[in-house]
Amino acid sequence: MSKNETDEEKRKRIYPIILCEYNPEWPFWYEDEKTNIVNLIGTKNIFRISHIGSTAIPGMTAKPTVDILLEINKTTDTGRLKKIFASPDYICLYGSELTMPTSPPHLIILKGYLPNGFAAKVFHIHVRYPNDWDELRFVKYLTDNPSAAAEYMSLKERLIQEYKHDRDGYTRAKEQFVSNINLKSKEGVV
Repeated sequence: MSKNETDEEKRKRIYPIILCEYNPEWPFWYEDEKTNIVNLIGTKNIFRISHIGSTAIPGMTAKPTVDILLEINKTTDTGRLKKIFASPDYICLYGSELTMPTSPPHLIILKGYLPNGFAAKVFHIHVRYPNDWDELRFVKYLTDNPSAAAEYMSLKERLIQEYKHDRDGYTRAKEQFVSNINLKSKEGVV
């Protein structure tokens, strides 16, 4: 680290994009964190909790980050959620801290980001209101269509070369593929 390194440059350096082979422990990580979330915020605030992202697709090469879709009831007090998740274990991002478009209530919670790199288990908790979310269909489509899953793995492995230290760029570079899969899943195309 140089003396002139900005906070953003430091984040990119200590939190690179890492891809690894599928880990059969990821579904168990999800279940454990789901239990933590329920215990923290209570079932009355939760509409549904789902495992999304590549770690939810058996056999998929992925960033070892378990993505969780936390759909909260519209009556849930988001201010209270921010306070609950403002603990040493979690980083609660909202407002100007969000670098990519985020659906209401515009809240993402991170777990596993330590001052000098990743913890052994890392989570991104995407907080949203109930809806028919593309991420759920995306996971189902790739789980049911191995050739599309293989194409997605290949794309990610190519993109990692260019975007290893640019999470937002990596996500944007996958958007066209993801959009095409979401369109196919909505139309019932196999």
